[in-house]
Amino acid sequence: MTKLPYPVLVSPLLPEDGGGFLATVPGLPGCMSDGETPQEAISNVGDAIASWIEAAQDMGRDIPPPSTVATLG
Repeated sequence: MTKLPYPVLVSPLLPEDGGGFLATVPGLPGCMSDGETPQEAISNVGDAIASWIEAAQDMGRDIPPPSTVATLG
């Protein structure tokens, strides 16, 4: 498994929401992806992290440094 620079939270999606799993990155607001399995969601969120960082750079926004602990707000 690829080591991601930011902590990722994975949670199951309800069947009425399409099923599968949702991966969110608490350190990058709005950064998330999904997949049929937890592993697929984590793999997919790696691309979402890269896209989030690229978009933030394009807009001149600060990029939060990776933390070692996920926090819930």
